[in-house]
Amino acid sequence: MNLLAIETSTDLGSIALWCDGVVLRRFCPVGMAHSETLLPLIRATLREAGLGFADLDGIAFASGPGSFTGLRVACGVTQGLAFAHRLPVIPIGTLDAMALASGGEQVLVLLDARMGEVYYGWYSAAVPIAAVGVCQPSALPLPDSTGWLACGNGLRAYPSLRARLAGCVHLWQPELMPSADAVAGLAAPRLARGEGIDVAAATPLYVRDKVALTVAERLAMGGKA
Repeated sequence: MNLLAIETSTDLGSIALWCDGVVLRRFCPVGMAHSETLLPLIRATLREAGLGFADLDGIAFASGPGSFTGLRVACGVTQGLAFAHRLPVIPIGTLDAMALASGGEQVLVLLDARMGEVYYGWYSAAVPIAAVGVCQPSALPLPDSTGWLACGNGLRAYPSLRARLAGCVHLWQPELMPSADAVAGLAAPRLARGEGIDVAAATPLYVRDKVALTVAERLAMGGKA
């Protein structure tokens, strides 16, 4: 089974080819828009693997949350390729894939949501315990148990989270970022079970509907107009 996975939820974009369990991952060029680099990277990686679009069995993409623009790029490219080549689509939650990549049993994923907020998700054995949320760091809900692993760049963006989570977290992975190989790892078994969806049903998961702060909000946070 051959699966293409696309991840552009953050500035660190990547793609991965899952070929019967063997994964080939490549990163988008740094400093360039994903909309400009994604398709050339996909074509080059397929050539590197000796494959064409006709050899694919499905396409997976990180559906969110994350950068609004990045999510739209991943979804749009997936829709275009899947429609053109009549392929099923597997949307994968960005934080779901990060939980898998962490290797932890009990995992809290924290992704910088900008505007003074963080996306968060709680997982047990890579399965979501509750719906993904977004909040200010000081309002992050805490679990009743200890022994959690916390990962994601939200820990770097908001250092106060370490103090808030000190009583329940024992392992920290602030360097962990979304990556297409983890998206492929979650999507491959779903595709094998026939759980792909029609391309028309593929949509981003934004979690919040606000893109930017107002001038008044930026000033209140000590920023510039």
